[in-house]
Amino acid sequence: MNLAPMASAQLNTAAKAAGKVYFGTAVDNGDLSDSTYKTILAGGDFGQVTAANSMKWDATEPSRGTFTFTQGDAIASVASANGQVLRGHNCVWHNQLPSWVSNGGFSASTLQSIITTHCSTILTVISEIFNEDGSFRTSVFYNTLNSSFVTTALQAAKSADPNTKLYINDYNIEYTGAKATAVQNLVKALKSAGTPIDGVGVQSHFSVGGVPSSYQSVLSAFTSLGVEVAITELDIAMTLPSTAALLTQQGNDYKTVIAACTAVPKCIGVTVWDYTDKYSWIPSASPGKGAACPWDANYNKKPAYQGILNGFGASSSSTTSSSTTTSSGSTTSSSSSSGSGSGTVAHYGQCGVCVSPYTCQDLNAYYSQCL
Repeated sequence: MNLAPMASAQLNTAAKAAGKVYFGTAVDNGDLSDSTYKTILAGGDFGQVTAANSMKWDATEPSRGTFTFTQGDAIASVASANGQVLRGHNCVWHNQLPSWVSNGGFSASTLQSIITTHCSTILTVISEIFNEDGSFRTSVFYNTLNSSFVTTALQAAKSADPNTKLYINDYNIEYTGAKATAVQNLVKALKSAGTPIDGVGVQSHFSVGGVPSSYQSVLSAFTSLGVEVAITELDIAMTLPSTAALLTQQGNDYKTVIAACTAVPKCIGVTVWDYTDKYSWIPSASPGKGAACPWDANYNKKPAYQGILNGFGASSSSTTSSSTTTSSGSTTSSSSSSGSGSGTVAHYGQCGVCVSPYTCQDLNAYYSQCL
């Protein structure tokens, strides 16, 4: 195993030089058993980590009032040892809920109290609350409390920690249209009512060649409302097998995304949804697609790495090509996704109402989304 190129790690340095707070990655607990993964994670490319699954509701409050942070603490400890910012995860999401929440049949006042308790303990993000047509997604929270659950969650988190930053996070809001407009209108309404809201998380799960031309303008539209934005779950997948042409285009696409954030002063940072294809959620969620990350499954840097540097306006790097190898040669991808934990999981149907040009696609037995 050759790790000498880690001395040339540059992504977080380039992000900060461009005026951003961080460049980061999602991390799952299983990743940390991989020594090569941990070495690169600590090598300087990443100034921030997000726990991929271990801070979601099913992991943190599996039974009412009983909180467990063992897995979350493991990731927090690694971040602390590496001097990395730890970005919080959702406190309200329609997926990965324990059955006591989703099937509890609670009254409005009881569910409001449950949200208050959970969010005052977990903090920071409300995730994926809109359908593609801009209507609120059906969930136990909306069905019981209508849209007031958003205010309840934000107020609870802010009361618990006045210094925390509170985000609304969603996918497909990178495109102009009903869903992005709905998020903008929600931010306006929250701010008008004096409800704390600090930012919008833009997930940015793209396909090669599919970065929307509206990307920068949408980021700017959010920040014009007086909030910051962050790119929270970036990956750019391709139809397999990968080719030199696809990898080159992917590098250009990463550059486009990063350059858009660089050009928007209140875009504070970028998180890739894991940095290596070895642990990407894409192959399990969308069979036949993958190779979405800046490092391949053998920890070789791809043209996407240089694309990120270029997007931040950094000088050309000599470490863009394959630079790190492992003895295993494994190309097996993790079965986890940004919407799944380990073991048996529920079907995460994320479609709700899809509008043109999107259609609901069952990506596998566990996951569907408007694509």
